Amino acid sequence: MRIDNEIKLDYKDVLIRPKRSTLQSRKEVDVSIRYKFRNYQPNFPDNVREVIGHYNGVPIMAANMDGVGTMEMADTLAEQNMFTCLVKTYSAKDLTEFFGDFEHSHSRINNVAMSIGIGEDDWSKLAEVYQYTLGTLKYVCVDVANGYTERFTDFIRVLRETYPAIVIIAGNVVTADQTQELILNGADIVKVGIGPGSVCTTRIQTGCGYPQLSAVIECADAAHGLGGHIIADGGCSTPGDVAKAFAGGADFVMLGGMLAGHDQGGGEVITKYYDTDELVYEVASHLDKHTRKIEEKQFVKFYGMSSDTANGKHFGGLKDYRSSEGRTVLTKYKGCVTITIQDILGGVRSTCTYVGANKIKDLSKCTTFIRCTDTHNRVFESATIGN
Repeated sequence: MRIDNEIKLDYKDVLIRPKRSTLQSRKEVDVSIRYKFRNYQPNFPDNVREVIGHYNGVPIMAANMDGVGTMEMADTLAEQNMFTCLVKTYSAKDLTEFFGDFEHSHSRINNVAMSIGIGEDDWSKLAEVYQYTLGTLKYVCVDVANGYTERFTDFIRVLRETYPAIVIIAGNVVTADQTQELILNGADIVKVGIGPGSVCTTRIQTGCGYPQLSAVIECADAAHGLGGHIIADGGCSTPGDVAKAFAGGADFVMLGGMLAGHDQGGGEVITKYYDTDELVYEVASHLDKHTRKIEEKQFVKFYGMSSDTANGKHFGGLKDYRSSEGRTVLTKYKGCVTITIQDILGGVRSTCTYVGANKIKDLSKCTTFIRCTDTHNRVFESATIGN
């Protein structure tokens, strides 16, 4: 046993210090970015490889969770040049039809990842999808809760040897050493985050994890030294948190809870009625009276992918050797996701103007974090009308 006494930070522990800026407007900020991936070997001629062979888009991702990583969400985000990691539970038939759709093939190839685990069924499903989409499947997200097992690293190595023309996303981890291990074994992008998600209870159940901002900073430093990239996965609850993740060195930011509850995520909209304790004066026929005001609110069910709900829905219930590591909650129904996207990107653009970053890629170079005990005034937080 040993104790690391170095202070580790979450998004709630810091603010970004403003500094001189030459930007005149948020409109001047470029939120798109180009990346060249370390291990990916695209099947294109040399003269076009640099043009279309790698990534060019807005580096915000929808998480591969029920209610978030759906095909409808993927198409909507692709229109904004944003990215989606589909849930692992789509069938090979669904995936081949999705990626093989000629009309939408370009946006789906460049902005959507198929997600798999590390079982034999996952390997077979990938082989089938890759074969029947004529090799046009570009991104594969290999997603496990614990990215520290030898089995996981071995899977990534064999996957790279078998599919050189696929961009491999691998995770999750939270430390520099395993980030480097995965990249050296073939991963292009490493997913960073254990336990920070809004519906994840891994830290409660296991006591394991790492403060997310420090994990992002340390893993980004390790990945960039090798020419790799990272995703900050989990822990963002506001646009300011998204900006802090990019400022900490994340190449992509993956969102679950912030993108849950929208039309594109599917799921039943649940209506509930609440007694507000407010009296409303009414004139009914010849009688004047006061009635209690009833407020209608709409919700959508949202849950972690290691929760009882997810295990019951997809895997026949929890196995007798494990426990649930996720919550099931009702999140506010939010309508179309494009409104939320505008809010998030507007916040990130504004962050860039505060620190003089002309583009999102420069945000980490322009950032000085200030440690604090609180980040914002909560006096009227619960009394806000509208948003």
